[in-house]
Amino acid sequence: MATGVDVSAASSYAVLLLLHLLAISTIASVVEERSIYLILMEGEPVAFHGDVLSSQQGRRFDPKSEAYEVHANKLVDSHDQVLESTLDKGSYNKLYSFKHVLNGFAVHTTPSQAKKLQLAQGVKLVERDRRAKLMTTYTPEFLGLPQTVWTQEGGDRNAGDGIVMGFVDTGINPFHPSFAYDILNPLTSNLSHFSGACETGPLFPPFSCNGKIVSARFFIAGAQAAASLNATIDIPSPADAVGHGSHVASIAAGNAGVPVTVNGFYYGRAEPVGWHRVQGLFYLVPCCRFCFLVLRDHSSNDIDYWLLFANRVAVYKAVYPTVGTLADVVAAIDQAVADGVDILTLSIGPEEPPQDTVTFLSIFDIAMLFARRAGVFVVQAAGNSGPGPSTVLSYSPWVVGAAASRTDRRYTASLLLGNGLNVSGVGLSAPTFGNGSLLYRLVLAKDAINLSGAFPRTPEYVEECQHPEAFDPSVVRGSIVICSFSAGFYNETSTLTAIFDTARVLGFMGFVLVANPSYGDFIGQPIPFSVSGALIPKVADAKIVSQYYEQQTLRDARGIVRQFNARAAIQDGRVASFGVQAPIVSRFSSRGPGFIDINRNPSDVLKPDILAPGNEIWAAWSPLSAQDPILTGYNFALLSGSSMAAPHVAGIAALIKQEYPSWNPSMIASAMSTTATKFDNNGGIIMAEGFNIGSLYSSNNFDFGAGFVNPTHAMDPGLVLSSEFEDYISFLCSMPFIDRFAIRAATRVWCGQSIGHPANLNIPSVTISALRRSLTVRRSFKNVATKPETYVSLAIPPNGTTITLRPPWFTIAPEGTQDLDIEINVIKSTNEFSFGEIILTGSLNHIVRMPVTIRPVSIV
Repeated sequence: MATGVDVSAASSYAVLLLLHLLAISTIASVVEERSIYLILMEGEPVAFHGDVLSSQQGRRFDPKSEAYEVHANKLVDSHDQVLESTLDKGSYNKLYSFKHVLNGFAVHTTPSQAKKLQLAQGVKLVERDRRAKLMTTYTPEFLGLPQTVWTQEGGDRNAGDGIVMGFVDTGINPFHPSFAYDILNPLTSNLSHFSGACETGPLFPPFSCNGKIVSARFFIAGAQAAASLNATIDIPSPADAVGHGSHVASIAAGNAGVPVTVNGFYYGRAEPVGWHRVQGLFYLVPCCRFCFLVLRDHSSNDIDYWLLFANRVAVYKAVYPTVGTLADVVAAIDQAVADGVDILTLSIGPEEPPQDTVTFLSIFDIAMLFARRAGVFVVQAAGNSGPGPSTVLSYSPWVVGAAASRTDRRYTASLLLGNGLNVSGVGLSAPTFGNGSLLYRLVLAKDAINLSGAFPRTPEYVEECQHPEAFDPSVVRGSIVICSFSAGFYNETSTLTAIFDTARVLGFMGFVLVANPSYGDFIGQPIPFSVSGALIPKVADAKIVSQYYEQQTLRDARGIVRQFNARAAIQDGRVASFGVQAPIVSRFSSRGPGFIDINRNPSDVLKPDILAPGNEIWAAWSPLSAQDPILTGYNFALLSGSSMAAPHVAGIAALIKQEYPSWNPSMIASAMSTTATKFDNNGGIIMAEGFNIGSLYSSNNFDFGAGFVNPTHAMDPGLVLSSEFEDYISFLCSMPFIDRFAIRAATRVWCGQSIGHPANLNIPSVTISALRRSLTVRRSFKNVATKPETYVSLAIPPNGTTITLRPPWFTIAPEGTQDLDIEINVIKSTNEFSFGEIILTGSLNHIVRMPVTIRPVSIV
């Protein structure tokens, strides 16, 4: 009996224990994971608050004033009060207070707590953080910048002096010579409009802010909340562990005279473009204002250029190797505008469009709108998700979205075969000993494996040259080994770095990585190789190598090689060639149309805005190279991306701003847009790379925006178009699908006067995403030339439309304005976008171009 009672008690205990565990499990299942949320509040930020506005030229407010500090503190207190009164204690962590051009904050909390904030008094907008990602010279000659530009502008000592360029990115390498300050040639202009700070920390000592770098800050709270950071690479200072930020900053604002040396090879020395070349030498033109770097090729008389604007650098580190968050990016933008930057370069962007709002009203885009309101020119990388349609990550008309192009420079590596054939490839590699005069044994990786080795017989070991233990050292030592692009490279688990290591350990004379018919052509970029090598990315070229190899190789009945008779040499891949067709829109460069929501419904704004060099661009680098091990230890890198295009546009904007300090950012953008070209160096329409590797098609407005930037003409555009903050609000309010309360919540401005249709925004393009029957839009031009000029108007209508311009011609005085009415009629409903342009030809040789992009959907 006692035993029965004991069993029953035990059973009851077991049932209770099980219920307890189930309860714990249920509680655990409802525990929410925290996310970062961006919050906008009612009320003006400091920059636009009445008591803080300043009459100081070039700045809307004085951050050192008592009124500034009082209002800033009041905003921070209001943020804290909302959090304390709305959210549960211990359920949140405030990351930032935005107070300069935005009034709001970033908070790390749970979705349920975020819903409470949506109902809190004074809260206007709650948005979940979407994370941020990177959008990863010879340029002046290719851009057509004549030396007369510099001789007109003043001496090289004040080249860009007084312009502060802000970079929101991965930080900067303060020890790089591109950012050194020349005490013998000091910058002397007045920077009273700028008030940055130098935040120090690991790898960023106090002397890092040296007069060239005038300010450096870092924003890490979002990254710390979003992920477990790696203390080795996620450095809590403005120091650049990635290299991307240094690369971008040096493209737009690096020093001249810096020797570019990689793997012991001297690619050239950076010098201002104002230098003239006479009989192979250079002499200095005493006048240079907007300077680019010139790189003279080491082994030829070709000259390579690298964009330079010799101005001040302000650094805002907001993206880390482990993670990037929009909370950090928005905080950086807010601070950069408060500091007083003139130009803001964003070679970064959100990972995806906003989920719950239109693209124009995301907090990231609203931050850029208020930067524009404060007088800052903002350029943004268009994205690297091309060539598919509607892939741009730049949406708004108040920001210039830069697409990326190839230039007419190529680095070509090659494999010289024993039969005299030369197979082209890529790779910044030294040649094998003898530079082609000596040929070496050519060995296919799978023919050189150690037959008795204990390793997996997988492509990684057998074909891709990833592991030294897979090979017979006596076969591969002193040979050129053929490695194959197979599953590991396709899945991105195999690396070139592993090939380098294998080659060094076993003493390869060199290697080639050839395309595999099973995987097709691959994209090969000319990156520095620490051993002799070449990438052969085309299957057709790989077949040439394979056929020669098999013809020269003797095998037994089992297929085992008995004699390697094939011979080859790797030729120098570090010497640039020039003059090929260019520009060409890069395959990766994101395409339009721009869109308004997550469903990618097209907008009435042309995106991208403009095309600039962004493919294979030399610039500064960080030796830490936390995300690119193959570039570890290097001070320079050759990179591609719309990240590289954006600082080219920023540098040209800085040139224009220095020449015309009274111009607002939209006038600067207009000057670049209306003078851009849609023709390449052969006189044909700019081509674009398609989905298939090596394929080209005639590009259009969704590939290159207004066209390829032409800084020479942008300095003298004749006419410009201008839009102000109020115009952008009217643009938003003209959209029938945007809730007026949402506009009010995001901008703190009620909709007043509408412009009727979004296409009436006074920007240097006309885009109508759905044209029914007829629409007349207006553009207003200002003459910024010094003389009166008569313009004749011409319209080339898109398919399915007609365009009538009124007036057909006009004469405009200096500083005068002229309206142009553009009547567009549908004559055929195509329901597809097509492209045209409006051309105003001036009597003093100014030509003003505006791209026209229309989707005619109905004739009634």
